[in-house]
Amino acid sequence: MTTTSTRVPYEPVRDRPVRWGVVGPGRIANGVVRDLREQCAADGVLHAVASRSVDRARVFADEHGAAVAYGSYLELLDDSDVDVVYVATPHRQHHQLALAALERGKHLLVEKAFTCTLAGAEEVVAAARERGLFVMEAMWTRFQPTVVRLRELVAEGAVGDVRSVRADLGLRVPFDAADRLWDPAQGGGALLDLGVYPLSWLQMVLGGRPTRLDHVGSLAHNGVDAESTLLWHAEDGRHGVASCSLLSPLPGAAAVFGGEGWIEVPPRFHHPDRLLVHRRRDGRSVESTEEVVAPARGTGYSHELDEVHRCLREGLTESPTMPLDDTLAVMGVLEEALHRLGITFTEDDAVV
Repeated sequence: MTTTSTRVPYEPVRDRPVRWGVVGPGRIANGVVRDLREQCAADGVLHAVASRSVDRARVFADEHGAAVAYGSYLELLDDSDVDVVYVATPHRQHHQLALAALERGKHLLVEKAFTCTLAGAEEVVAAARERGLFVMEAMWTRFQPTVVRLRELVAEGAVGDVRSVRADLGLRVPFDAADRLWDPAQGGGALLDLGVYPLSWLQMVLGGRPTRLDHVGSLAHNGVDAESTLLWHAEDGRHGVASCSLLSPLPGAAAVFGGEGWIEVPPRFHHPDRLLVHRRRDGRSVESTEEVVAPARGTGYSHELDEVHRCLREGLTESPTMPLDDTLAVMGVLEEALHRLGITFTEDDAVV
């Protein structure tokens, strides 16, 4: 991980709960804040929520006990009592909101996909590093107890040297032009909404960026990407396969294959409660299968919130588990796949 800062590091948050502001009080934000309130109350508290509709913000604030509800995003970003902003708006709004928050000295947790373009992600990362502020993509999968244990098993050589990785995530979503998932104006499509999960899984295990990417996919009749399968070639000859779809309910499974066995993560791998370690005695027959059960706490968002709180207390600008270089690697693959389908997104710079 490479982190640089030309400014004095920020003052760590100690001796009090971290104060959160939420921008975009939708479904995911509701789950995240519920875990904040029910699982992480000793470390963090919801201070403010902002929506373009002040009534919607007030309903969310009343439900979750926020002190303040704002009818504009900038009002929340200007609130001096907010330590960290959770950005949960549609993808195309992340870039400008993140930059505006960083300009005001706020730390950030940004929902996936981090932005709609690689250039937008690079600009946010550069701004965060220049200001010495903490920023992390909200890839909750990496912090799930089962996934933490999987990384430990891989590092311990439980299945030998890793050779390949697979992951898929798909839903059958009936076409509806008004649905965010099918709306190109909101960054809709399978890749940014679903593909980010299996691609982040591949990047987590293989590391770095692919030396070559093979891709097949299809478009909906309105030009939105509907499904994709990608083959990630790593520099050392290893590879990974990731699939996503809005047309088919893919299993949502993942696996890591090594020279002495494999680790299977049953559906759904992006918030799993268990894994299976299959070991081979002679390279052919299965010697043993071990089940590891490690359920998440609460809804499952609590673990990424724990990481934000830990980093802010220790004065870190990036999470060692979800560093910004990993986010940039995945954004680069997402953008390359989109471009191969003829899709070029832009960021929504009119959001603030």
